[in-house]
Amino acid sequence: MYSYMTIAQAIQLSLSPVFMLAGICQLLNVLAGRLSRVVDRARAVEALHPRSSGPEHDRHVWELRLLDRRMTVINAALVLAVSSAVMTCLVVAMLFVAKLVQLHIATMVAVAFVLAMALLISAFAAFLIEVRMSLIATHIRPEVLEIDAR
Repeated sequence: MYSYMTIAQAIQLSLSPVFMLAGICQLLNVLAGRLSRVVDRARAVEALHPRSSGPEHDRHVWELRLLDRRMTVINAALVLAVSSAVMTCLVVAMLFVAKLVQLHIATMVAVAFVLAMALLISAFAAFLIEVRMSLIATHIRPEVLEIDAR
């Protein structure tokens, strides 16, 4: 039979990874929202594409290519963040199992946590890349601003 203290200690040990999991979920929410907006914009530009010609057509093609790359990067960030969440859940499960069954798997827990952090760092890096890509698309062209080349 497990003592109340053993279970309480296992819960205390798992608190930090659970907070990390909450943060990962927020990142997933942001990424899913960004992906949704990019898909909506791609559909809108795709609708304009067949009716355009000349420089306008070229601009639509350029934007569609950028949107396609952005969707790829956001998808990679989502995969990395979900993988980090799965590893974090694995860390919590291993902490409970190790505490309740008296297993000495501290090295495995540490490796799993480091892997979860590496995946999260990679997800944030992909997010940063996608944000930089979105800034390229949102610059207002000088001809629209009616700025003369000086």
